[in-house]
Amino acid sequence: MSVDEAASPTGLPTELFTTIDHVGIAVPDLDEAIAFYDRAFGIRSVHEETNEEQGVREAMLAVGDGQTRIQLLAPLTPESTIAKFIGRSGPGLQQLAFRVADLDAVSAVLRERGLRLLYDQARRGTSDSRVNFVHPKDAGGVLVELVEPAAHH
Repeated sequence: MSVDEAASPTGLPTELFTTIDHVGIAVPDLDEAIAFYDRAFGIRSVHEETNEEQGVREAMLAVGDGQTRIQLLAPLTPESTIAKFIGRSGPGLQQLAFRVADLDAVSAVLRERGLRLLYDQARRGTSDSRVNFVHPKDAGGVLVELVEPAAHH
């Protein structure tokens, strides 16, 4: 079903998201955070990468059957968005990410609804996914990430 096929009584699409993709947590030290989640909760890292464009080292931790993920994000430089977040708010929950089937279509619908997205065009996310973000001021103070997984995902 396309974004436009499932509509609410207002005529707006209702099924924009397929699932919660992950919850992002800003951490000052990725290796320490990975060790903590493993030691305290038995949650292990299943994917790690450096994303220069986003200015982060990141790890995806699988919870339960592995479909639910926690993303740990550590800054690469003091100027990165994650470093600024930690400086402003301290380590902790940084974003809620929803998986989408068609990022461009969902972005268009959200813009039509008056929401601001951080990027004009999608950017590369974890594992070559395509991502964009809804501005936190338009989402109740929550940074909402939209994730379209790569075809090989």
